[in-house]
Amino acid sequence: MAVPLYLLILLVGVLCGESKFMVYNTSQSIVPGKLNVHLVPHTHDDVGWLKTVDQYYVGSNNSIQGACVQNVLDSVVPALLADKNRKFIYVEQAFFQRWWRDQSETVQSTVKQLVSSGQLELINGGMCMHDEAVPHYIDMIDQTTLGHRFIKEEFGITPRIGWQIDPFGHSAVQAYLLGAEVGFDSLFFGRIDYQDRAKRKAEKSLEVVWRGSKSLSSSAQIFAGAFPENYEPPKGFYFEVNDDSPVVQDDRNLFDYNVQDRVNDFVAAALSQANITRTNHIMWTMGTDFKYQYAHTWFRQMDKLIHYVNQDGRINALYSTPSIYTDAKYATNGSWPIKTKDFFPYADRVNAYWTGYFTSRPALKGYAARQLEFFNGRSKSGPNTDSLGDALAIAQHHDAVSGTEKQHVADDYAKRLSIGYKEAEDLVAESLACLASKTGCQNAVTKFQQCPLLNISYCPPSEIDLSSGKKLVVVVYNSLGWTREDVLRIPVIDENVTVWDSSGQEIESQIIPISNGSLGIRNYYSAAYLGKAPSLSPAYWLAFSASVPPLGFSTYTISSAKRTAAASKRQTFYKSRGNKNDIVEVGPGNLKLVYSGNEGELTRYINNKRSVNASVQQSYSFYLAHDGSTDLEPQAAGAYIFRPNGSFSIKSERQQVPLTVYRGPILDEVHQTINSWIYQITRVYKGKEHAEVEFTVGPIPIDDGIGKEIVTRISTNIKSNKTFYTDSSGRDFIERIRDYRADWSLQVNQPVAGNYYPINLGIYMKDTNTELSILVDRSVGGSSIVDGQVELMLHRRLLHDDSRGVAEALNETVCVHDECTGLTIQGKYYLRVDPQGEAAKWRRSFGQQIYSPFLLAFAEQDGDKWESSHVPTFSGVDASYSLPENVAMITLQELQDGKVLLRLAHLYEIEEDQDLSVMASVELKKLFPNKTISKISEMSLSANQERAEMLKKRLVWKVEGSNDVEPTVLRGRPIDPSELVVELAPMEIRTFSIDFNYKSSTSER
Repeated sequence: MAVPLYLLILLVGVLCGESKFMVYNTSQSIVPGKLNVHLVPHTHDDVGWLKTVDQYYVGSNNSIQGACVQNVLDSVVPALLADKNRKFIYVEQAFFQRWWRDQSETVQSTVKQLVSSGQLELINGGMCMHDEAVPHYIDMIDQTTLGHRFIKEEFGITPRIGWQIDPFGHSAVQAYLLGAEVGFDSLFFGRIDYQDRAKRKAEKSLEVVWRGSKSLSSSAQIFAGAFPENYEPPKGFYFEVNDDSPVVQDDRNLFDYNVQDRVNDFVAAALSQANITRTNHIMWTMGTDFKYQYAHTWFRQMDKLIHYVNQDGRINALYSTPSIYTDAKYATNGSWPIKTKDFFPYADRVNAYWTGYFTSRPALKGYAARQLEFFNGRSKSGPNTDSLGDALAIAQHHDAVSGTEKQHVADDYAKRLSIGYKEAEDLVAESLACLASKTGCQNAVTKFQQCPLLNISYCPPSEIDLSSGKKLVVVVYNSLGWTREDVLRIPVIDENVTVWDSSGQEIESQIIPISNGSLGIRNYYSAAYLGKAPSLSPAYWLAFSASVPPLGFSTYTISSAKRTAAASKRQTFYKSRGNKNDIVEVGPGNLKLVYSGNEGELTRYINNKRSVNASVQQSYSFYLAHDGSTDLEPQAAGAYIFRPNGSFSIKSERQQVPLTVYRGPILDEVHQTINSWIYQITRVYKGKEHAEVEFTVGPIPIDDGIGKEIVTRISTNIKSNKTFYTDSSGRDFIERIRDYRADWSLQVNQPVAGNYYPINLGIYMKDTNTELSILVDRSVGGSSIVDGQVELMLHRRLLHDDSRGVAEALNETVCVHDECTGLTIQGKYYLRVDPQGEAAKWRRSFGQQIYSPFLLAFAEQDGDKWESSHVPTFSGVDASYSLPENVAMITLQELQDGKVLLRLAHLYEIEEDQDLSVMASVELKKLFPNKTISKISEMSLSANQERAEMLKKRLVWKVEGSNDVEPTVLRGRPIDPSELVVELAPMEIRTFSIDFNYKSSTSER
């Protein structure tokens, strides 16, 4: 049979064709004299955002987002094994540790080899990529430590690189504390203001030496780099499955061969970036959110690009990591521009300032147990703080506490915190029962209870009937290193009560009626959180002053009495058309607040002790949220973005009753109903020189179809000259100047939103005579838009998405029995006026008290049995000792290996206070009187390496315009193991790993 010609040709072609397997040369390293393009394969895996952390890990709920971190890690490992030259970096330990626990010993061994060889590099190393505006620095340290210690224990390595590529602006604390002080050699990030980025591109100053602390200066500097655009590859080089970038088609037997085109594209993109970058090294971030779910698609294309680009020879391409890139930059021996302060606020384009999230989800932003775990001893089988530690770590993620996640994800974070809190609550109860028992832990039977909803006056343990002879025992724990006095307020059902202190002496107390509005919130929100309405309601707040020793507790007993505690005298002031000069003076101590009796408005702040008599007014306003409908490029206000469309004052709707005053021997309270959804209580305490303002805001009305952002404004006569100061992550205070940036000439397009800054600790302003300071109980946004005035944003409720990915309006609701209302938020801020130069001590000491409030535990007692079986007071430090007032103990934690982690922090900056911005000393022998320190090692901030080792490895970068010799920075001396005295210079934090020998039976408790 004849064979058709075309089949014969095909047969010959098959028989004669060469079988080929293309081997790509990916072994190239750095080439001197050429432009080196460092390809850094990476994935950015949000620890919750559009999906919950667990949904992201397992890949569920993909109708929202097709993302599965498990697939990423499963896919990357074999891809790396396929070519020893390939590299990959991974960041989020919350995901990595989940994955690690699921792997066999064989896979774990393989991964350890990849880490050891440098193919897989674990960078940043925290449980999450934390936000930098909203978290407190202590929480940032804790979550970083949790990840770093795991990496050290499992892999024996210490991360070298900070990788904060997605947070929405960058803090000075991140640079010097969570950068230099944890041992990082460099820090890279993606988001800086679009105006700043444009100027830095033109000047080739995207990469700098960042000195975030004026106190620690060059001793805590770090090499820092902002990416030219974001943390993604150059346009046209995305290679996930179904991405639309052209692949490298290098098979000449197929159509669309494009090797030279792709090489030309690569070279053009590289040269473009080289034109805005110093030295002959540039970095390409090859990946973005949740990429490498099928890693081969990326590595196949990068293999080809490296092979063909290097064959072309114009530039050099190589697989790299940020560590290799950093070493290459350092090896050039160049000098770098200097950067100080921070990168806030952040805008990604005109009218788009990411300053709304400073306040978004204020309830989530409002969330001491580990010290008790230390004193009692860590339990291997009983309750511990691990669950709470994990939940808090994840909550620091830049789409968690920031408030920029979907609602169901916010609910998931709250659920995790609640579960962790419950286990920590059990630990607290067990530890206090042990420490308070005279007969030791084995016989400790007291069942302590706590009140996590005390802020809404819900506390079942205190709402008991004492008329039958029962007594309520309140144990008050102080986690600070100095004796602390504060006023406690607990809800009670009867006014006929007496309070006794730890020595059995009756002490002064005061009864204050609980307002109807507070009871309404209590009943509604307790039903929402607990699933059932309370069976009874307390009628009063019982207030009394508690004094508690450092790192210890005091016991107070409340019993029924025939006579009442001091009743608060009520005065109600009505509006009238009479004498405009009527005034109401409030305050039982040195501090007096003066109100207009007719209008009910604050007018003056008087503190005779400090010779202060200042004009102070306080008011509420709201910004209408812009819907973006009038823009060529629509930009609405949303979870991220603050974009106001006009400001409107909120006037009192109560025409007849402007204010009600309750007076007593301990405190005075001023109650004001601003309108149907804002209620305010201002408290002035006898022994305090600040005012406490408790605000209840919500539900914010949206019946008009417009979102609103609620602010309070405090106005004074201070000549602030556009200048005010806000804290950086609760640590350093940074000078802010309205409508001004030190690094570039600001084009003002949003005069309000563009002047907002994150506030974790406080905000203050001053002139030559006076300082106004305001401290907050949670992160908020704030500013000084008018000279002499400070404003805080307290709550937001919006109806539009701001087109930054979350695809959901920030419209929080609370539901009971399927009926939902807008969220009501209750919080506090604290106000004080001082002579200029005298305010820092209050800001620092009271700020520490806000962050570490008293911990209260309640128990019932019958008769007088308590005194015979319990220790009335306890202190973990020597009876004659307390920490210096400029030092705080920020960590005291027993670790799983039995070692104890101790961190001490100097609270003051250089030149902040005349007396306290000095070297401080802590005597460890007196801090731990019942224990002998057998070994002490000073560690890096994240406790994963000895500090001396860290300093030996540190890269010392040159700064433009400075000589080779930097001024000496004041630091505490190395600790002498015989003297055991720790020195701390201003703003210094020192971390120690301690082994103890126990000297007494305290350890048996």
